[in-house]
Amino acid sequence: MKKLWLAIPLLSLLAHPAAAEEKEDKEESRVENAGKVFKEILDAPDSIPQDVLDKTKCVVILPSVLKFAIGIGGSYGRGVMTCRSGSDFRGPWGPPTMMALEGGSAGLQLGGNATDFVLLLMSDRSATSMLSSKVKLGADASAAAGPVGRAASAETDVALRAEILSYSRSRGLFAGISLEGSTLRPDNSGNTKLYGKELSAKDIVFEHAVPVPPSAKTLLATLQKASPKNKSTK
Repeated sequence: MKKLWLAIPLLSLLAHPAAAEEKEDKEESRVENAGKVFKEILDAPDSIPQDVLDKTKCVVILPSVLKFAIGIGGSYGRGVMTCRSGSDFRGPWGPPTMMALEGGSAGLQLGGNATDFVLLLMSDRSATSMLSSKVKLGADASAAAGPVGRAASAETDVALRAEILSYSRSRGLFAGISLEGSTLRPDNSGNTKLYGKELSAKDIVFEHAVPVPPSAKTLLATLQKASPKNKSTK
């Protein structure tokens, strides 16, 4: 019995590093998957309009969000947000910060499928708010389904009014979708796991506190190639 009691702490010590490594790998995989999803979406014929992408301050990619339909719709997902660097969001795309999507919306009553979501933050206010605290789409920041098609313009009534444009991809179909009623917030515990130290979303985006992790290279290379300059006039 004495030998058994001695063995339990030893096994715990041996298992702990593996568990920590598994958590870190999970965050890295999430970032890598976000890059893969976004590249696939941009490579599709009918995707995010170039004019819209060029006026975007930040991009949020949420791969494989789980949706359910009990009464009103619900959603739960984890992903990443990356912004153009600088206080005016006009520099190169910077390191990602982890994000969490939670809440419900009638627009999400699509069953139990996993869907990829992309959100484009079109204003400085929406980007800064998202980095600071939880934001309820449609209440704290105006949100709308984004226009689809390479030739579509950002100068539509919907795109001009909305601070956040949202898209979804499910079963290969890509379309604008309303996410009003859902909330987005920084996932600071995810940032700690990814970067190995406590960091806020604002530290990552505005303070250049960390370099770009290897897991984000595909995502940032895709964005930098697709939209190297912010062409927004505001």
